[in-house]
Amino acid sequence: MKKIISVMLLGIAIFTFAFSTPVLAADTADGAKVFSASCAACHAGGKNLVQANKNLKKDALEKYGMNSAEAIIAQVTNGKNAMPAFKGRLTAAQIEDVAAYVLGQAEKDWK
Repeated sequence: MKKIISVMLLGIAIFTFAFSTPVLAADTADGAKVFSASCAACHAGGKNLVQANKNLKKDALEKYGMNSAEAIIAQVTNGKNAMPAFKGRLTAAQIEDVAAYVLGQAEKDWK
């Protein structure tokens, strides 16, 4: 009886994790709109008009530890140095969408 219950629980756990949606189910189309309205003034085309070396290209994101959605979300939410905080100006969902958009564009070299 214990084996049957253990197998059933294991099956339920595997099914739950295998078919669940990801935590960051971001909308990159919305991210593009939010980026255009809120970020492009300084980051058009993945550039950085304030600090050119800290752009949004893949190699720079990796170099500065910004190559994950979590890192970008933290930066956009809280700001840092010349980057203003967008907490209160953008919703958490909009910030997640922007992070997904930035990562996707970096993979495409902003083309």
